[in-house]
Amino acid sequence: MSMSDITELQRAIGQVKQAVGELRAKYGDIPAVRRLVNDVERLDIDTAEFRSEPATPQPRRPQVSEHDVVVVPDTPYDPAMWRGADDEFVRHDD
Repeated sequence: MSMSDITELQRAIGQVKQAVGELRAKYGDIPAVRRLVNDVERLDIDTAEFRSEPATPQPRRPQVSEHDVVVVPDTPYDPAMWRGADDEFVRHDD
């Protein structure tokens, strides 16, 4: 996102802030208005983060340790494991 894109986004957020302020003046501090105020504040905060990010964002790779990896074997499960299990909503084609 270029700086001009960020500036344009901030201008649009300013317009939304003004509109939400008008809603607050008309309807008061009702839950819907409070949610809108919170959403606009969140947009403002998130947009400000673009100014502090590097110009070319680096792809983030998830940090996975060997302890997070679960190996699932290809061998069939023991049918006894399913004995007594609730099979409601499971379609049987037999």
